[in-house]
Amino acid sequence: MTKYRNQKPQLDYLGLSALEFKYQLSVPELVEEAIKNGEGTLADSGALAVDTGKFKGRSPKDRFIVDDDLTRETVWWGDVNIKISEHYFDVLYQKMVAFLEGKQVYVRDAYACANKNYATSIRVVTEHAFQNIFANNLFLRYNEEEELPEQPEWTIIAIPSFLANPSTDGTRQENFSILNFSKKIILIGGTAYTGEIKKGIFSVLNFVLPHQKNTLSMHCSANVGKDGDSAVFFGLSGTGKTTLSADPNRALVGDDEHGWGEGTIFNFEGGCYAKCVDLTAEKEPQIFNAIKFGALLENINYFPHSRNVDFSNIDKTENTRVAYPLHHISNAMEPSVAPVPKNIFFLTADAFGVLPPIAKLTPGQAMFHFISGYTAKVAGTETGVTEPQLTFSACFGKAFLPLHPTAYAKLLGEKMKKHQVNVWLVNTGWSGGPYGIGSRMKLAYTRAMITAALNGDLENATFVNHPIFGLAMPVSCANVPSEVLNPRNTWSDATAYDAKANELAKAFLNNFEDFTEFADEEMKKGMPQLKEMAV
Repeated sequence: MTKYRNQKPQLDYLGLSALEFKYQLSVPELVEEAIKNGEGTLADSGALAVDTGKFKGRSPKDRFIVDDDLTRETVWWGDVNIKISEHYFDVLYQKMVAFLEGKQVYVRDAYACANKNYATSIRVVTEHAFQNIFANNLFLRYNEEEELPEQPEWTIIAIPSFLANPSTDGTRQENFSILNFSKKIILIGGTAYTGEIKKGIFSVLNFVLPHQKNTLSMHCSANVGKDGDSAVFFGLSGTGKTTLSADPNRALVGDDEHGWGEGTIFNFEGGCYAKCVDLTAEKEPQIFNAIKFGALLENINYFPHSRNVDFSNIDKTENTRVAYPLHHISNAMEPSVAPVPKNIFFLTADAFGVLPPIAKLTPGQAMFHFISGYTAKVAGTETGVTEPQLTFSACFGKAFLPLHPTAYAKLLGEKMKKHQVNVWLVNTGWSGGPYGIGSRMKLAYTRAMITAALNGDLENATFVNHPIFGLAMPVSCANVPSEVLNPRNTWSDATAYDAKANELAKAFLNNFEDFTEFADEEMKKGMPQLKEMAV
């Protein structure tokens, strides 16, 4: 029995003093609980495989923030941050407390932010054992001798079987995720999709760190080379953050969420939440090998009459996932703290097939593309998305930004200039034509281009500017066919390419109208210039 297991906390502060709960169980114990409860099965790799039920992705329209004195004038209200009143939060909270009476739950203490100067303690109360495994894997774990807080800074209560009544509870549907920044509680009900737990805390840190600690919170992955050179990879789900940061020649800092503080970057999390669709040992060996005992597989399918995972089977969803602790990656850094980055990569899965596979950005272009956050939403990541959709997600994480995007863009701009960081735009999407005509950029080519940027091989390369976006494109790169580097050359019809590039540029400009009043002259220099087309 470890020291922290003997410190079983009281839940009086939640009004749950009479609740039966199992505290800080080890992963083997939680796996046994999950099997006993019928929550999942063991794959032949040893990982626990579960089905999250009705919801196999996040439900952004059902995420709310409590409107109160703390948030009323600071939160960026709208279709991303949807208001709910203190009254409705209190009503739902009391209903959840009553619902839990006589039930058994699982409780885990953990924290976020690997740099202890920024750490936030978290208590997670879950209905299912597998949700507690997820919390163990994705948040940072206390060591066995650490004193745990009697009352953490933040508490998450995640009860999938509790359903809201939209007519009386102020929600849109029976499922919900509600953040209360004053009471520091997150309520999740009606959904077992574990990504809601992870992104709830990410949203918290996206409010607290920039607003209160002048620290940039980032939706990015990060790794470090042998010489201590850090690299950061921004991008939405499906653009390659996890895959491209899992480099056997570089130490992994983290795959999704980081902070950039004074002289340091640091992982928010203690694990990875990787997409599994079409996963193979050949293409992504580090992720594939991380799927072992202790890992949590979500919504996968087995080959018939086996416990062998068929990663190509997307009958349930394209958003198949695995959650594993960082130490399942052999070259992961622990603690996950690194120097400020030398290179920043903006990853986009361009469904138009227009953007170059790699381009070096000026400071103005970097700010423009950061505030734009362009990509194609990949199928399965959100409920109802079945094929790539054109989207602009400010700061490559609009869905998780409680503050106005310019708050994050300003911080990034200050840090980029102070540390003279190289910024690259990388298209991991389509080449040779748009989605349905062209083909997805080969992972091997993308890796080769990123390696060349990291190694400094592109420092002295010859560049040509894109005629519409003005991006500096290298004319050659080791292990990449030269014709791939200029996207116009990959299309069979150059005129069709120009028209599609103009179409995408117009979409960029239309999106940027929301930010024009906040943009300085340098950022405006990063805007694309439309090309006159022959009639």
